Amino acid sequence: MARYVFITGGVVSSLGKGLASAALGALLQARGFSVRLRKLDPYLNVDPGTMSPFEHGEVFVTDDGAETDLDLGHYERFTGVAARNTDSVSSGRIYSNVLEKERRGDYLGKTIQVVPHVTNEIKDFLAVGDDEVDFMLCEIGGTVGDIEGLPFFEAIRQFSHDKPRGECIFMHLTLLPYLAASGELKTKPTQHSVKELQSIGIAPDILVCRSEQPIPEKEREKIALFCNVRKEAVVAAYDLGSIYEAPLAYHREGLDQAVLDAFQISPAPKPDLTTWQDVQDRIHKTDGAVKIAIVGKYVQLEDAYKSIKEALVHGGMANRIKVQVEWVDAEVFDHEDAAPHLEGFHAILVPGGFGERGTEGKIKAAEFARTRKIPYLGICLGMQMAVIEAARNLAKIEAAGSEEFDHEAGQKRFEPVVYHLKEWVKGNHAVKRKVDDDKGGTMRLGAYTAHLAEGSKVAEVYGTTEIEERHRHRYEVDIKYREKLEECGLTFSGMSPDGRLPEIVEVKDHPWFIGVQFHPELKSKPFAPHPLFADFVRAAKDVSRLV
Repeated sequence: MARYVFITGGVVSSLGKGLASAALGALLQARGFSVRLRKLDPYLNVDPGTMSPFEHGEVFVTDDGAETDLDLGHYERFTGVAARNTDSVSSGRIYSNVLEKERRGDYLGKTIQVVPHVTNEIKDFLAVGDDEVDFMLCEIGGTVGDIEGLPFFEAIRQFSHDKPRGECIFMHLTLLPYLAASGELKTKPTQHSVKELQSIGIAPDILVCRSEQPIPEKEREKIALFCNVRKEAVVAAYDLGSIYEAPLAYHREGLDQAVLDAFQISPAPKPDLTTWQDVQDRIHKTDGAVKIAIVGKYVQLEDAYKSIKEALVHGGMANRIKVQVEWVDAEVFDHEDAAPHLEGFHAILVPGGFGERGTEGKIKAAEFARTRKIPYLGICLGMQMAVIEAARNLAKIEAAGSEEFDHEAGQKRFEPVVYHLKEWVKGNHAVKRKVDDDKGGTMRLGAYTAHLAEGSKVAEVYGTTEIEERHRHRYEVDIKYREKLEECGLTFSGMSPDGRLPEIVEVKDHPWFIGVQFHPELKSKPFAPHPLFADFVRAAKDVSRLV
């Protein structure tokens, strides 16, 4: 049976609970233990799939098609353990399950209440798969004291009492603010946060204290005394140059040892940190730099493209080169020349997105990369924009566009080179959708197989002709335009197994121009960079050497 570590946060949000959880998972793996990480979010959305990226950042997609919080991306990148739909849950999903059971009569006429019905549903979620791993790390979203988080805190309190003694511990992240005027680190916010946690019946075993300054021994002792934890269990979390320094930094501060001590695991297996030492070495020992433009519509919030940015960093690690990412708002050159905004970059990446806003700028970015022979990677909508650009400028389909934009405008303006996907095959059965279906969970989601053309650029990059990648889209390039586009030099080099859905396009006679319908960034890791990103950065590196 798994040992449980519940990770909570206090004082302020965005302290890095997800990163701390992921780093702890990596450290436990380094000591030979198996781990699984989970996220419990208090918001009432069933999942983040219908949220604006400005609200919630990136939506991370699992192999089995769950739309989840971006912290699951951190979990996968640090541990290599593929997340599942049972690794992410929200209040909305919990309440939906409870209400569905009530409507079916599963509760036999009882009055439905938060305790015990909602808390029992949360505990059932926590218990899934606890016989599969040594450690289950469960992060609770938000901060202690949030009203919507109370059912989750009550559930983990009950869960820890239901389990045999010594099988559950609590790790609490807080902030130690530094007052420059007095030159002091203040411990009072941490004391209040722990007091709030204790008031609902949870006593933290480990405190992780985020701080800009080193924590003096006196303050560490004070925190331990007033928060009722051992001094060795007060762990400092300092700002780092890269998130991938976190496992080694937390190990130096003794986080993994504090967890093992809390579980009374002695003697503790010695950690093998060679993987993370190599990662850190590749971050700091680089040979030059490349400038890559991400041309998108959510560039004001970098978390909207979190996995893409990290995958580019991984590609830089693979080539021992620093990747300088610059965010370019596609709307800026919707109605003007793209060249002044894109000259000077060694490569261009156009990511996914929804809606028409900014798409003309993305089409111009694809044209700029194609005509200037600049490496181009189009992901999801970025692939579709590259196809529309080729249709307009090479195949002379002047009205080429997407059915998505016509639906949004409520009128027909384009010849739909990209159409609303209404039917596809998943496993052994057909999936059908209508334009007016609910938005949540109705896209083509999760891992699908693609067959790559022999001798194509992507087959060379992947080193195989069959791949499996994760999808998240409801619009698709129309296969009926394939022949006309291929006559103009746009090759359909990756297709679904039934040959109906284009997965990859590439431009002939171009150093590196690839568009993919899937999201390769979701499977990239610092110790295993995705081949597309590794080769894309290599191509950018080649351009930088020619300049």
